[in-house]
This record gives sequence, C-alpha cells and structure tokens, in this order.
Amino acid sequence: MTSPLLTSVKLGRYTLPNRVVLAPLTRNRAAAGYVPRELNAIHYAQRASAGLLITEASQISPQGMGYPNTPGIYTPEQVQGWRLVTDAVHGKGGKIFLQLWHVGRISHPSLQPDGALPVAPSAIAPAGEASTYTGMQPFVTPRALELEEIPQIVAQYRIAAQNALEAGFDGVEIHGANGYLLDQFLQDNTNQRTDSYGGSVENRARLLMEVTAAVVDVWESDRVGVRLSPSGTFNSMYDSNRAVTFGYAVKELNRFNLAYLHLVAPRVAGFESAEDQPDLGSDFFRPIYDGTIITAGGYSFESANAAIASGNADLVAFGRLYIANPDLVERFAANAPLNTPDRNTFYGGDAEGYTDYPTMQ
Repeated sequence: MTSPLLTSVKLGRYTLPNRVVLAPLTRNRAAAGYVPRELNAIHYAQRASAGLLITEASQISPQGMGYPNTPGIYTPEQVQGWRLVTDAVHGKGGKIFLQLWHVGRISHPSLQPDGALPVAPSAIAPAGEASTYTGMQPFVTPRALELEEIPQIVAQYRIAAQNALEAGFDGVEIHGANGYLLDQFLQDNTNQRTDSYGGSVENRARLLMEVTAAVVDVWESDRVGVRLSPSGTFNSMYDSNRAVTFGYAVKELNRFNLAYLHLVAPRVAGFESAEDQPDLGSDFFRPIYDGTIITAGGYSFESANAAIASGNADLVAFGRLYIANPDLVERFAANAPLNTPDRNTFYGGDAEGYTDYPTMQ
C-alpha cells in the first residue's frame, strides 16, 4: 500500500509527484557577493525528487542580511547564480521555490551596509549573539524603522520577488517565521509601536499582509507560500496571546488564495511553546485556514504519514533528514536505512556535508 506521503498532490497550479518537501535550510555556502554557485546547484539538484524544494532563506536587500555567506536575491549576479540552481533542478524534473528573507534585528553592524544598526519594529535587542565573520558577537539594540521607511521594505520584497521570477523559480515563499522581521512586527514582545503598524493585532499583521499583497502582485497567488512559526521562541520571540495573533494572521492570509501555508511545528527545539501558551500546530490551524498546509519540524517517515493521514497537513517538510539523504524520497519508498547528518558541517564550508552524502546506489 502506498504511504500518504508518497502520493501526488495539487499545490497551487502544480501537481507534485509526492508530498515530501525540502525545508528551507540556511547552509552559509554562497560565493563572494552572496551569489549562489555551482556547488549550490549540485546540492539542490541532488534533492530534486522531492515534491517541492524550498531554498535556504535569501535576503531581499543588504540590510536584510544576518549571517555570513547567505545568498541574496537583489543583484543581477545573484539572479544569475540562482539561475544555475533552477536550471539544474528543472533538468532533474523538480519544482523549486525561493524563500524571501529580511532578518530585521537578528543581525550585527558588521554585516550591515556602512556598519549601520540593524532595523526592527522597535528598539529592543534579542538575547544571545549574532553570527559574524569574526565569530559570535553580542546582539546590539536595533534601530526602530521610521514609518516612512516601511513602504521601502515592501518595495524590496516586490523587487526580490521579480528577481526570483527572472531567476526561473517556480514560486516564492515569504519567510514570516523564526523571529525575523515580519515575525518581529507580528508578535507583541518585539513590536511596541504606537503607529499604524503597532498595538492591535490588525496593525501588527499589517506588514505581513502588505508584503504578501506585493509578492502576489508579481507572482500570482497560486505560486506564493507563507511560512510562520506560531509557537516559536527562537530569537527571543514571545506574544501575549499567540492563538489570537496567529489565528488572525492565518485567517487574513485566506483572502490571498496562496499556494500554501507553511507551519513550523511546536515540538522543534527552540520553537516549542512558552509555558503559558498553547501549542499551535497544524491541527489548530486546519479549521482556520482554507488552503494547503505544509508542516515542518523533526518528522520521521512514520510521523509524516500520520500527519497527512490525519488531515491536519497536506505535505511535510524535512530538514536534517534531507541534509544527509539527497535521495530521501527513494529511501522512504524502499524503506531503506537513512544516513546520519553531521552537525559539524551544517553551516559554512564547501562540499563536505553538503553534496557528498551517499545515495543508496
């Protein structure tokens, strides 16, 4: 009997051969100028049997950068680099979406143009340290964006979406999760503004909705997804009423008729719910969201099949398992043993731990 995970599914305008998704995974392996290169094309093409590939997060502007050697989508050179990737994936019959990213406060002046402060909805520093070219450095207090700057942020998402279209992607995913800029606006511990982007949940969700509208205007809605982490505590995130905040945001996203909503499951380390908040997994959002749901976070073959069989999710994204198993779909189909991922090679470096994991053959 075919497992639910290995059955075909409609995702927007596309019919995918299976419900296995490569999760967006920061690997810090872009070339100079934050340009994707042949090594990246090999990595993604190796995993093209997934129903859908979602790229690592890619900054929409120099200001949107928060980690060394992450790719961008704002220069002609970056567009051409990504074209290497999309051509390689399409050559293997795969579908690939680009994840659009602005890190907001999760950055450091050494990564910013002219050493400027990172920006955020409010001037509140996260706990912990930033990853920089000279090692880990304490996070700084960011600069609160001025009201008149916010339309420029929306415009950067629009231009990045146009660049992704030019680079040959099949769609884009808006990164609204994991404590980055759009998440910072949405949650009330990081957004203490008193203007039209702060206070009420309607105001705090405004930037996410404006960005989604801008991206949908470029791509058409059935080739756009949005990722949220409703239970996430990663990057010092907290909201006083997550069920209301994310319930509102997800209901509002219904009006765009998106390709999918991508949810990070609460059980992921760093994304588990705060003690005084309920777990908000795909089961919470299924009655609220009208469209296709992708769930992500520590799934096995068995638990992924159970999530789909329950009806709470339509596709499942895999991260660490896909790092170590480029032929993950084939291994699932054959019930074959899985390679073990090497955490020491997750971030930075070259081919080791990136393109050299063996396939079953």
